[in-house]
Amino acid sequence: MSEDLPHPDRAEIRIEAVLHALADPVRLHYVRELDRIGTGVACGAIELPVTKSTRTHHLRTLREAGVIRMRKEGTARIATIRRDDLDARYPGLLNAVLSAES
Repeated sequence: MSEDLPHPDRAEIRIEAVLHALADPVRLHYVRELDRIGTGVACGAIELPVTKSTRTHHLRTLREAGVIRMRKEGTARIATIRRDDLDARYPGLLNAVLSAES
């Protein structure tokens, strides 16, 4: 059995990493869709115009920045937005970024 993926603790989430992760249009689309759905979804449930390996890269970038949390559920990995952590660290940032015009 593989170990859980590493995630930064709330206090380790850095604004530079969050903004970098959300600056990419593919990653921003993914997070907007997660927010719209409002619950955790399997990694591949949200369509992205990229290959599987590129999707993995984008999700890793979001996870390592502290934007999303990944957890194993059976054979799937479920992604959720770390809204509580992001709102605690940077109040209003996530709402501002997600609601901004593309």
